Amino acid sequence: MTKYTYPLPLRWADVDSYGHVNNSRFLTYLEEARTRMFHDMLPADETERRQHAFVVKQSAVDYQAPLVYREAPVEVDVWVVTCRGARLELGYAIRDADRTYAQATTKMAAYNLDTGSPRRISEAEAEFFARYAEA
Repeated sequence: MTKYTYPLPLRWADVDSYGHVNNSRFLTYLEEARTRMFHDMLPADETERRQHAFVVKQSAVDYQAPLVYREAPVEVDVWVVTCRGARLELGYAIRDADRTYAQATTKMAAYNLDTGSPRRISEAEAEFFARYAEA
């Protein structure tokens, strides 16, 4: 399986009063990595993008170690767990070479924002996701 890996820079504002990255920021990290991964697949035209959107239905994060602020980025790995019909499930690991800070999943739906309804994942989208699919 090929994973998409995004080197995510930490921000000083992400740190809470306990001195580590606040748990709520991890969802933002997942979103940023996912958005970067999808960038090459999504249409450039805003109207087409609205008709070929993906919306998050559910997120689950398993926090495994505290992440403290540092200058070096963390790696956010993204891979496809399931892709069929209108359903897309992604897996994630927020990590560096020495430690995994969190593992997560998001369940998403292919969605047409103009009609307000789910849609089927297109053949081109399915081919894109197949590159990152679990075996």
